[in-house]
Amino acid sequence: MSIIKEFEDFFIKGNVLDLAVAFIMGAAFNAVVTALVTDIFTPLIGIPGHINLNQVTYTLNGSTFLLGAFVNSVIAFLSISIVVFFFVIKPVSKIKKKHADAAPAQQTKTCTYCLSNIPLMATRCPFCTSQL
Repeated sequence: MSIIKEFEDFFIKGNVLDLAVAFIMGAAFNAVVTALVTDIFTPLIGIPGHINLNQVTYTLNGSTFLLGAFVNSVIAFLSISIVVFFFVIKPVSKIKKKHADAAPAQQTKTCTYCLSNIPLMATRCPFCTSQL
C-alpha cells in the first residue's frame, strides 16, 4: 500500500476532519465568548466602582501588568467552562447513561437438551451435538 493511499485512508476516516471542525468551531466560540466578556460582562463588573477593567494595570520597575486583561481572560475561561459543562458534558452523559441502561440484545440461547449456552444462530449444540 502506498503512503499516499495510507494517508488518504487516514484522512477519510474522519478523525482529521472531526478535529479540524472542532478546532474551527472552538476558535469561533472563543471569539464570541471573548466579545461577550469584554463587551458586556467586564463593563457590568466595573459599574459599582466606575472602573474600566480593560484599563486596570499595575506598573512595577517599568514592567506593566495588565490585571484587567487577566480578569477578562479568567471570566472568559469560566464562561466557556460553564457552557461546555451544561451544553456538552451533561447532555452527552445523559445520552450515554440512557444507552447503557438499555438491555443488550441477546447473543445466546439455551440448548433444550443439555442446557448449555450456545450462539443464537447455531443449529446444532457444540456440547451434546443435538439438532436444534
